Amino acid sequence: MKKLYLALGAVALFGAGVLIAMSISKDEAPQPVAETPVEETAEPTEAVVEAEEATEAAIEETLEVVEESAAVEETTEDEPIVLALADTSETTAREWKYREGQHYFRMVPTQPTVGGADKIEVAELFMYSCPHCFTMEPYIKQWAENRDPGVRFIRIPTQWNRLAVLHAQIYYTHEILARNGKLANPQGLHEAMFEEFHRRGNRLTSENSVAPVFARFGVSAEDFRKTWTSFEVNQKMRVGADLARRYNVTSVPTVVVNGKYRTSAADAGGWDELMELIDELTVREGLR
Repeated sequence: MKKLYLALGAVALFGAGVLIAMSISKDEAPQPVAETPVEETAEPTEAVVEAEEATEAAIEETLEVVEESAAVEETTEDEPIVLALADTSETTAREWKYREGQHYFRMVPTQPTVGGADKIEVAELFMYSCPHCFTMEPYIKQWAENRDPGVRFIRIPTQWNRLAVLHAQIYYTHEILARNGKLANPQGLHEAMFEEFHRRGNRLTSENSVAPVFARFGVSAEDFRKTWTSFEVNQKMRVGADLARRYNVTSVPTVVVNGKYRTSAADAGGWDELMELIDELTVREGLR
């Protein structure tokens, strides 16, 4: 460029003044446009390239850190495997005496229980008029007195006919009176109702035939009458009838464990075997 400028200057000495001015203006005008931007943009371009390279390197480093940090995934893979192995080993290590489909039957789906999930619930479905329920009473009483603290025992009176409905009202009346502190010996009254029906000739067919039995156990006439006709008794009767239907109970006495297993003395092979089976089923539930 400098040589060009010298040549132009020499020609200008021999030319007219106007031509010299025009040639100089034409030649000098591109100088700031042609040279200055090139020199100024060269430096920012290198900086941008370096910045882009640094950004790409940072992104690559970030991606590599995420890929290498697999601690969460490894934890989620390990935990279920450990739990599955633990559960399987506990269940298979025990030899079960009683068989599903032969000694007890699984209800699908599992049905509701009276109490919460904090304990395993064993429910006896019975009728005061049932002679087999009367026979079973001492067996289930002894079992209940020695049951595991993690097991809840309840009774559900079935309501298949008008007399059974009245007897269910007897049972739930005695249950609420005991809860409210108005009945000191609920188990004694429960056994007395069996005695009345099967040995004393009292079929417990009306309120008037039931009230004297409650009176013998220290329940006042007023407390008995208020509870007998109470909303609480009526509500418990509705729940009991619904559970008996859900459990598909067709005979009594029947035992249901945690809304899942249904069995009886006939299925288990006898009264002692039934108590043993109840314990085995509660252990099964405890290993879940």
